[in-house]
Amino acid sequence: MKIKNKKAVFFTILVICLLFLFLVVYTSFSAISKREAINKRIETMNNFVFSMEKDLSRQLYISGYRAIFIFEKKIVEEGSYISDINSSFQELFFNGTLDGENQEIMNGAKFSDIQNSINHSANRINVAVSFSRYNVSISQIDPWRVRISFKTDIFISDMNNLVFWNKTETVDAYVPVEGFEDPIYTLNANGIIRKINHTNYVVFASGTDVSNLTNHVQSFYYLNSTLAPSFLDRLEGKTSPNEQGIESLAYLPELSSQGISIKSKSCVDYIYFSSSNPDSKNIQGMPLWFILDDAHLDIYQVRGLAV
Repeated sequence: MKIKNKKAVFFTILVICLLFLFLVVYTSFSAISKREAINKRIETMNNFVFSMEKDLSRQLYISGYRAIFIFEKKIVEEGSYISDINSSFQELFFNGTLDGENQEIMNGAKFSDIQNSINHSANRINVAVSFSRYNVSISQIDPWRVRISFKTDIFISDMNNLVFWNKTETVDAYVPVEGFEDPIYTLNANGIIRKINHTNYVVFASGTDVSNLTNHVQSFYYLNSTLAPSFLDRLEGKTSPNEQGIESLAYLPELSSQGISIKSKSCVDYIYFSSSNPDSKNIQGMPLWFILDDAHLDIYQVRGLAV
């Protein structure tokens, strides 16, 4: 009986050990499998977040481009500048309206449209996305680009509650201003359309040779000038200096052909179309109608040719 009891105890202990070993192996395998599943899910969500950020930047670009188009359209139709570009852009981005009027061109480019597009993509991989504490702004990042900046808290969660992703995100998009119309001409040049076009010239005068300056004027080019208003300033009708300012030189024969009375003042656009009239001089080698104020003689490299 003692031998049998010992054998029974031995086999019982053996079974318990085997069961314990099986439980350890099974638990470890389950933990490893779960960890692999979580890691794979994290990788999938990280790829989604990266793709979402790129897509959000692309959609912000579309929203910004359309908003500028709407601003210029409104300036033409109403004959007045936009009083507050940033506030008006926020209204367009979030509501699709400008001064309370619906703007169909913003369909598909509003924040709600962007949200729906992102969530549609998220649903395909069983992910939920939510935005909170969001705001958007438009600013002149450099003379030739407008920045659309969107800041928000983003919460992204796996619908199976495996993982979640939470952070404060700032996404930017940059809209070139070249090709858009200059509202200063739109409202002051009797229907003349002047599209912003970056100058090809760095040297405008060499000795008495002013051929580059002549081509610059006749090509209706723009250059960066810290004395001038920026593109967004122009949409608001501002003429004060801006580090991101741009300017052109009014081509008076063109204005005259449109029945506009010619003024004897600096041809710099924001000066010519304003009440400002600083002391100005003719430039040797240029037509008699071409006059520049003292502050611009160095910019166009003609101080030695001023008379």
